[in-house]
Amino acid sequence: MTYTHIKIPQAAEKISVRNDKLRVPGNPVIGFIEGDGIGPDITRASLRVWDAAVEKAYGGKRKIHWCELYMGEKAAGLYDGDYFPQESLDAIKDLVVAIKGPLTTPVGGGFRSLNVSLRQTLDLYACVRPVRYYEGVPSPMRRPEEVDVVIFRENTEDVYVGIEYASGTPENEELSRFLREKLGAKFFDKAGLAVKPISPFGSKRLVRKAIQYALDHNRESVTLVHKGNIMKYTEGAFRNWGYELAKEEFSNDVITEEELYDRYGGQQPEGKLVIKDRIADVMFQLLQLRPTEFDVIATMNLNGDYLSDAVAAQVGGIGIAPGANIGDHVAVFEATHGTAPKYANQNKVNPSSLLLSGVLMLEYMGWGKAADLINAAYPKVIAEKFVTYDFARQMDGAHTVSTSTFADALIAKITGSSEDLARFEQERRAALQRERKEREAQRMANPVEAMKASGRQPTTAAGIMSAIVSVPADAIVEDAMHSMRKHDISSILVEPHSDGQWGIMTQRDIVTKIVGANKSAANTKVSEIATKPLITVQPDLTLPMLSEKMASHGIRRVIVEDKAVPIGIVSETDLFRIVEEFGWDVEE
Repeated sequence: MTYTHIKIPQAAEKISVRNDKLRVPGNPVIGFIEGDGIGPDITRASLRVWDAAVEKAYGGKRKIHWCELYMGEKAAGLYDGDYFPQESLDAIKDLVVAIKGPLTTPVGGGFRSLNVSLRQTLDLYACVRPVRYYEGVPSPMRRPEEVDVVIFRENTEDVYVGIEYASGTPENEELSRFLREKLGAKFFDKAGLAVKPISPFGSKRLVRKAIQYALDHNRESVTLVHKGNIMKYTEGAFRNWGYELAKEEFSNDVITEEELYDRYGGQQPEGKLVIKDRIADVMFQLLQLRPTEFDVIATMNLNGDYLSDAVAAQVGGIGIAPGANIGDHVAVFEATHGTAPKYANQNKVNPSSLLLSGVLMLEYMGWGKAADLINAAYPKVIAEKFVTYDFARQMDGAHTVSTSTFADALIAKITGSSEDLARFEQERRAALQRERKEREAQRMANPVEAMKASGRQPTTAAGIMSAIVSVPADAIVEDAMHSMRKHDISSILVEPHSDGQWGIMTQRDIVTKIVGANKSAANTKVSEIATKPLITVQPDLTLPMLSEKMASHGIRRVIVEDKAVPIGIVSETDLFRIVEEFGWDVEE
């Protein structure tokens, strides 16, 4: 491919995709965009740190060949005022991996945002924001070290698609009339209108990438964050499609949170990833109070925007938060803050957001050893209070240094004794594994308390069902009664006989059909007094609908079945316990 201003290094080899996998040579070409404002300062510093880490990690056997690409103000100077040149877009697709500094969106230039345009033009549908605490970084939290999450934010749908109609415009009036007259919608006159598209395609590919990341990086869980209790057909659908995708494509690798408690007693099976979900507003609270309960998060565009910035504030602020926009393979890593033009060319600002985005980039390339060196060196420099002005003003006795000097300090740590740095990162990961086992022990010891603490609110039959106990159809009633007493249950399932139907025998059956009928429990088979057919429900039936079904049939319990096989039982007592333990909040 021929370019006008972009120069591809001749001594390098391009990253390619083969069999749906990234193939990274030892001498890859990586595109970089300096960005505007403080972009050049932080890019120059970060490039030196990344190069030093790669050199140290691989002893000179691997090397990144950097290729400058152009967007924003620098591009406008080269491409006759074009802030968003097609040449740079083509180069990003050709090189597969790129990294960029912050960009200024031109006023009146036809762009809502250069960043949004980049994501949409290249279909970079997953905004990936890892948020973890580095020891020594100033934080407003008492225990910021508990935060270690990766947020996957859907980039191409939701209200960010820009389908909006301003109040008073002809388009707004036409849409308002259609909504009111054809669909019966009610809203105030002259309201601005926006459309919130959420599709199965967009939702599933985002959740697919989040699950695959969690599996590849030995993470514990993926949480689907939504406001589906209110927006049932958009955010609620996102949740449902996420569970569907997990079941369809990762059935051998994942379990639901309901299965974790109901089938495995809180003990996470080796090699299994837990899929769960939380309501968005509750999630904001939980990430402050119980951050260790969450690992990888998958959510829609607007929720992800709020959550990623809010969590970043817990570990030091958006100024040090890394990020990436990733498609099926093409990935653009980026600083997540703005251009801060008043500090441009002063060699003053903190380069951490871009720097740590480069760490994420190295991990994406499979160069984890180099990434680990930077991750381990970073807190060592912070601990010595050798920091830029933004951190220095929050620390006693800090040494305020320039952007480039901060990079020098990191390079000194990286090029020193790498054994110490490697051990530091290994110890951190070992501590995370110990914490995972501690949470597992708590779940197993007191599952109800663990559910409450983690913010889990059971909402379906599968979430509150008890395990079934069954006896053969020709079992004697007396023996079945002994089994019921042994298991402390008030009913027992009766397995199919010649008619192929399951049945149920309850304590009331004993009272009315044995004692009341003056029969012998020692000489009567359970099939003679069992109730058939069973009243059954599907695992995903909501609790209000479950209660309604029990009331309409005048029964105290129902059987939960999957593919015509009983898998659990729910009684009025179970419903009472859930209301007592968790409360019962109606939609807000």
